[in-house]
Amino acid sequence: MPTKRKPQQRRRITSPVRHKRPGLFVRFLQHVPGWAWWIGGGLIVALYVFFFYYIFVGPFGFRWRALYGDASYPEGYEIHGIDISHHQGPIDWEELKDNGMIDKYPVRFIYVKATEGASMIDENFYDNFHQAREYGFTRGAYHFYSVHSPAKAQAEYFIKNVKLENGDLPPVLDVEHKPKNQTDEEFKASVLQWLEIVEKHYQIKPIIYTYYKFKLKYLNDSAFDSYPYWIAHYYVEQVEYQGPWKFWQHTDNGRLAGIKGTVDFNIYNGSFYDLRKLTIGAREQIGEEAYQDE
Repeated sequence: MPTKRKPQQRRRITSPVRHKRPGLFVRFLQHVPGWAWWIGGGLIVALYVFFFYYIFVGPFGFRWRALYGDASYPEGYEIHGIDISHHQGPIDWEELKDNGMIDKYPVRFIYVKATEGASMIDENFYDNFHQAREYGFTRGAYHFYSVHSPAKAQAEYFIKNVKLENGDLPPVLDVEHKPKNQTDEEFKASVLQWLEIVEKHYQIKPIIYTYYKFKLKYLNDSAFDSYPYWIAHYYVEQVEYQGPWKFWQHTDNGRLAGIKGTVDFNIYNGSFYDLRKLTIGAREQIGEEAYQDE
């Protein structure tokens, strides 16, 4: 009797690739509602606009362009200058004189750091100060105000080391910090003391250099109104300070022929003739009538 064969079972064919369950983040995205995608897309666009403005248009943009050669300059000013110290290192004065151009204008004035506090003199002061005059620039000297020394001692130290001549710009007090142990009124009195001592010696009003917010906070007093103001306000197209000013330091990252590193760029708020009228001895050199003529 023939053996009854069992029906052959069909083998189940399965894929060798095992499908994994989507990750938690993917499953989360699958459940995000449509309105959330619109909000997220809007935020991405807003961030893109913000960074574009910050990098290319805003204050950082001005700094970036100054560093990499496409510097933006304040419009409407023709009298440009720089301020220097030992930080600029050795300067090629011949190159600076022949090819030192800022916004297609030659460098007209140079302020040189002289002293700091009551015991520090810039190591390059004497050479820089001498060379600036030798190469035909209108020169000046500035003192960096220290919070560690009395104002009187600082003024006397500046006078001891800086011999200004006819044709030099007025001395400058660079004040950027207030001593923590002084009240606002005591600080104002100290700054005024430095200014008065130096003015009495050189027979010309010194210039106050500081950031405009610092001036508004600590030196916004009628006692300082008669002193010319040099404003430090970087990477803006216009000065925000509403009061009168003579000089504007608009960048600390300028590039200039004859100077290897960066240097501060400044403008004078007036003509070259006005700048010369500001110098020591100008009254005697151009005559009283011309000096008074505005």
